[in-house]
Amino acid sequence: MKKGIIWLTLAGFMATSLVLSSCATSSSTTVATSTSTTTQNPITTTITTQTTTTTTSVTTTKTTTAGNWWDSLGKPQYGGTITLRLNKDIANFDPANNEQLFTIDSAWMERLHANDWSLNPSVYSYVFQYRTSDYVKGQLAETWEFTNPNTYTVHLRQGIHWQNIPPANGREFTADDVVFDFDRLFGLGDGFTKPATYWGTVALWQQLISVTATDKYTVAFKWQTSNPEFIMETIQAVGSSGTCLENPDAVKLWGDLNDWHHAIGTGPFILMDYVSGSSATLTKNPNYWGYDERYPQNQLPYIDTLRYLIIPDPATSLAALRTAKLDFLDQMSLSQAQSVLKTNPEITQLALPVAQATTVDPRNDVKPFNDVRVREALQLALDLPTIAKSYYGGTCSPNPSALTSEQMKGVGLPYSQWPQDLKDQYAYNPTLAKQLLSAAGYPNGFKTDIVVSSDSDLDLLQVVKSYFLAVNIDMDIRPLDPASWTAFVSVGHKHDQLAMRSSSSLGFTFEPLRQLNRFQTGYSANYLMVSDPTFDAYYPTALADTNMKDIMQVVTDANNYVARQHFAISLLQPNVPSLFWPWIKGYNGQLGSLSGGVGSPQVVAFYLGRFWVDQNLKKSMGH
Repeated sequence: MKKGIIWLTLAGFMATSLVLSSCATSSSTTVATSTSTTTQNPITTTITTQTTTTTTSVTTTKTTTAGNWWDSLGKPQYGGTITLRLNKDIANFDPANNEQLFTIDSAWMERLHANDWSLNPSVYSYVFQYRTSDYVKGQLAETWEFTNPNTYTVHLRQGIHWQNIPPANGREFTADDVVFDFDRLFGLGDGFTKPATYWGTVALWQQLISVTATDKYTVAFKWQTSNPEFIMETIQAVGSSGTCLENPDAVKLWGDLNDWHHAIGTGPFILMDYVSGSSATLTKNPNYWGYDERYPQNQLPYIDTLRYLIIPDPATSLAALRTAKLDFLDQMSLSQAQSVLKTNPEITQLALPVAQATTVDPRNDVKPFNDVRVREALQLALDLPTIAKSYYGGTCSPNPSALTSEQMKGVGLPYSQWPQDLKDQYAYNPTLAKQLLSAAGYPNGFKTDIVVSSDSDLDLLQVVKSYFLAVNIDMDIRPLDPASWTAFVSVGHKHDQLAMRSSSSLGFTFEPLRQLNRFQTGYSANYLMVSDPTFDAYYPTALADTNMKDIMQVVTDANNYVARQHFAISLLQPNVPSLFWPWIKGYNGQLGSLSGGVGSPQVVAFYLGRFWVDQNLKKSMGH
């Protein structure tokens, strides 16, 4: 089965040659707030496909049930192994540890909320971290509601059991277990008087007052705020490993879960072996409580073994993918994906939107960039449509970004809704750029420098340099390794002109209220040194509100203001290739489904508990 690169965005994962999927449970939920449905639609891109003749027969048995979108995917099979790559060693087996330590604990631990496995990806495809409550389903939770404006009450599924490993020994999971976990993280009780390391510094969770078991299967979360969006963004988020629920019996016996031998969860996989710097192996939990929402008679998981290979070197990982020693490989460069297409056209390729747009970040507190006319001139100097066409080959949107990615439909201020006068500030216009520079006191331009993290796109930066030079801005490029860049720029603020790193300052796809912190005075990630009273007011204004429509209007207003102030210079929001062998069924680019890691959603157990291996197809392809 040979396929070319299939350039997809958001809900565009409905190509018939691909495996389609979505997420969590079919139980109903009750949320006493109203939210607008956010539908992910494809943005306009050039779609590149390579048509080839299928040379292997697909022997997958088709289900005869009519009317389900997943019928064409084939009936799930039990057995087999899925092998994934980790690009660094695992440093954390305990969710109470610093979240920034690399972890895979979500492979055996579960959380209260997850995604909707029965939802058609054409409606919502879960390729971003944030999803509105419309697209949240339960995992350990069955239903939830606001019993009063600042109390979020969760009703747990009954009949869930911990893995049959001492000291839990397969006992039932109850509300007291949820309370213990949150008490331990945030110092709220159960003998814990101080938050665990790192978690006490997370501002979002400082709003949590108490967690109480009101009966065996009901947990009440009481918050200082009555803002429904804030509460749901925090408690329902999939981007935090801290909400993977640990086993209290293990903590009480050993004091912590740092030793991998102490890994116990409620999930579909049991951690059986770990070799530092080499691999981690998990096997099927024979007593797992979950059943497939698409096929309710099928107990999960489908696969027998889940294996992680720790391969830091990209070239080695590519070789492992080509020889089918790996089933997946994501976060690749376009050139790497094109190389695989030439040698292994039978490997399926998806192009998924990155989490943030690329930006050039000026220090807003120093000359010449403390003048908005200079910042606007830098933006006018860039021909974004040409960069999209020539540099990215037409595989991404040519539009600039404000605070929120335009791909988060229904949130923020997408480019299509910008008024014309704002669009004009982002249109390629070197003549106007020179006029603005002259008006700002730089008729002959100026020299500057950019401190760039070496893991950024340095080739793209050369393109930017040439555009700037055309308006008499001579930019010297100064690379630093990522750790040194962080110390020099993000922490030390020792740069005095421009900065750039692999992540950016615009086009965010995470929770909207968190985006309102980005340019706040003194905020840790605000290395652009923005200090603007108007922007500073957006977050407290949104937090004080309790009406969802009004809260989202604040997010829209912030997007408009950020775009007009040009705090950061917008480039584009490209796609990143994700490659997998076609015998893997269920994957359509869902974020966080391949590994946990740092800063990515922790839904590994959820998705890999539902993915399956078409072993007939795999055998027919010679593996």
